[in-house]
Amino acid sequence: MKSVKNHLSLIVALFTIVFTMQIYIIVDRTVIAYESDLNENYSIVVVTKKKVGTDSLVAMSPKIKSAEEISTKEVISQLQSQMKQRHIDLLKLSLPHFYSLHLNHYPAPSEIKELRKKLERHSDITRIEDFAQSHDTLYKLLLLFKSVIVIFAIAVFAVTSLLVLKEMRIWQFQHNERMSIMAMFGAPVWMRSAVLFRLSIVDAIIASVLAIGTFTYADFLKVGSEQLQSIGIDILLFDPVNDSLLIVGIALSLSIILATLIVIGHKEEV
Repeated sequence: MKSVKNHLSLIVALFTIVFTMQIYIIVDRTVIAYESDLNENYSIVVVTKKKVGTDSLVAMSPKIKSAEEISTKEVISQLQSQMKQRHIDLLKLSLPHFYSLHLNHYPAPSEIKELRKKLERHSDITRIEDFAQSHDTLYKLLLLFKSVIVIFAIAVFAVTSLLVLKEMRIWQFQHNERMSIMAMFGAPVWMRSAVLFRLSIVDAIIASVLAIGTFTYADFLKVGSEQLQSIGIDILLFDPVNDSLLIVGIALSLSIILATLIVIGHKEEV
């Protein structure tokens, strides 16, 4: 019963680590998708005195992905019923030209300032609207969310890793007599510690299977996906192949590394 309890503790600890890791991956995918959506909807509007080629605007900075002219035909068409044709013609000649600049990625506030300075050097650009206040707020919230998730993942990883080390240390004490007898007969360290590695690998596989089963079932029930789709984010919450391999790889690697640390520590004590 005590042995089962020790196994259960290690399985729960490893399950917590891989579960938290997968949650972090899902959140990271969500943030990347949201950032991409923000970038698609974000643009800098510039006003020029005369018509400017869109290629020349794109060439001003490698951060500018594309540029397109904002048509004023709709505004003029709405005024046609209220103004005479000659006034409309004069308005067409006097109206400035508007351009929307789309960027390669969602920029940091410092990148916006740098890009603004470059645009201001253009002799024909009279005004630049970069929506700095709303952009800065969204960018800071995005960074804060990322930071909170990273700190949470590190904290969970550190605490559960210590718990795994503790459980493995208990296993070592339980098999200490058998390991000492094998040492007396000249058995190498890896052979004396084979049971420790075997138990840790088995528990890592069990924890991985439980985690994969949990996320597969959650994906089947579409937990979270419908909520994300409602705000325009469509991502793969759980990749049955890549994510499963990652979960198994992390669990096995962590259990083997921690078991190795225990064996090295025991050797030093002897």
